[in-house]
Amino acid sequence: MKTIRNPVLRGFNPDPSILRVGDDYYIATSTFEWFPGVQIHHSRDLRHWRLVARPLDRRSQLDMLGNPDSGGIWAPCLSYADGLFYLVFTDVKSHIGPFKDTHNYLVTAPSIEGPWSEPVYLNSSGFDPSLFHDDDGRKWLVNMIWDHRKGRNKFGGIALQEYDPVEKRLVGPIRNIFRGTELGLTEGPHIYKRNGWYYLVTAEGGTRYNHAVTVARSRSLFGPYEVHPDNPVLTAADKPDLELQRAGHASLVETQTGEWYFAYLCGRPLKSSRRCILGRETALIPVEWSEDGWPRLAGGGNGPRTIVPAPDLPDHPFPPEPETDHFDGGRISIHFQTLREPLDESWASLTARPGYLRLKGRESLSSHHRQSLVARRQQAFAVEAETAVEFEPDTFQQLAGLIHYYNTRNYYYLYVSRDEELGKCLNIMCSDRGLYDEPLERPVSIEGWDRVHLKASIDHERLQFYYSRDGREWTPIGPVLDASVISDENAEARLEGRLIDQGFTGAFLGICVQDLSGQGKCADFDYFTYRELG
Repeated sequence: MKTIRNPVLRGFNPDPSILRVGDDYYIATSTFEWFPGVQIHHSRDLRHWRLVARPLDRRSQLDMLGNPDSGGIWAPCLSYADGLFYLVFTDVKSHIGPFKDTHNYLVTAPSIEGPWSEPVYLNSSGFDPSLFHDDDGRKWLVNMIWDHRKGRNKFGGIALQEYDPVEKRLVGPIRNIFRGTELGLTEGPHIYKRNGWYYLVTAEGGTRYNHAVTVARSRSLFGPYEVHPDNPVLTAADKPDLELQRAGHASLVETQTGEWYFAYLCGRPLKSSRRCILGRETALIPVEWSEDGWPRLAGGGNGPRTIVPAPDLPDHPFPPEPETDHFDGGRISIHFQTLREPLDESWASLTARPGYLRLKGRESLSSHHRQSLVARRQQAFAVEAETAVEFEPDTFQQLAGLIHYYNTRNYYYLYVSRDEELGKCLNIMCSDRGLYDEPLERPVSIEGWDRVHLKASIDHERLQFYYSRDGREWTPIGPVLDASVISDENAEARLEGRLIDQGFTGAFLGICVQDLSGQGKCADFDYFTYRELG
């Protein structure tokens, strides 16, 4: 029997919206402050997946300058009707405190690869929008409602309103069709229609360890909705020994052969700290429809599983991804992303020095605006990342190197800079919940070196940096660092019980340049290697 090994989308790939069009399957996931916005993976067998598109790839579609950490793209929903792909998403401008500024948009395309349209503004009443295409041709938007008022349930229910594709706007009355179950924190709505029933799938319990999938149904789109007798239908909240935790935020898909699956997010915590250094990932699990008309996990129970049966479809593997990008083509690997803005020639060039990626130093690692940082997801517990950089700093305010990054307050950075006594040198900086440190007693001089090779080796919660003159003989630099700092769990902070910071992304490995003097000093990177070790 063919099986699926979960998670199918490893590393930071949360809030999956799964869709089948003919023989092709697609999953859209959240990207938050990382640009381009929204990841879409493709499969033909539900076992093998490949990243194929990032639809929001220009500033006119997505302007995230100034967005907070873990702002930006939340919970996209991908659907298909009338020969078009529809993608709705939230651009979050603030999410800490009583208010959330959450603007919802729609883009369309004739093909998953695009071209994707300019965005149509929908509303700002909450987040997690989803577009339902009814069988009479009408289209309906649902999203959770954020209620800022004192003493109210902040997760105020699921709003429903009609979308007019001709006028390109929401029309008609706004209805609150579902206020959730006792689990609370009701979000992530998706509507499906089957055998005359409207099924509302929601995420509840919050996206940490109490996360869950709940289901309700109604004969009318407008409700009232009765809740599933066995809710939650999927959760790991009471199953701490399972490998997959934080299970929730699901969407449904039916195969060509009539089999059903939930796509849902999950996390794989380190045993030592219960921190999920890879972020929230995407998994699949088969679903059966009981005689009473409710969906339940195939095989019984409501817990997530690492190994599940695959559908009866022909295998469709993809060629392996190259480990190294030599920066010798016209574009960088699709796996790379930037922070909040597009990669463009004003600060990142493949043509200024062919065979190299030239990055112009701009703002600091604390900036929510213009960072010259290019990185990719960490997708396995044991990995290596390696690069070679040519950089001639004139001042300590000019830095370039290799970074292990979560957000502006949590990172580790091995960099080249200049010291008044040592000349050109290597140093390490780190930030843990905004607490800055430099763990080396003294920078390491590399005065006279034209280039330096830098490497990060990660094994679960252990991070060790290395450097080399020739890329063959490596010298460790600095202590073994705590890689679990680069996680959602560590990013969350409270003061006297009040939430003051939170994170929803995952670990990235990449290259970056800063010039805090404002002179725009450039660094040339010869290659970037990302290698999974098991």
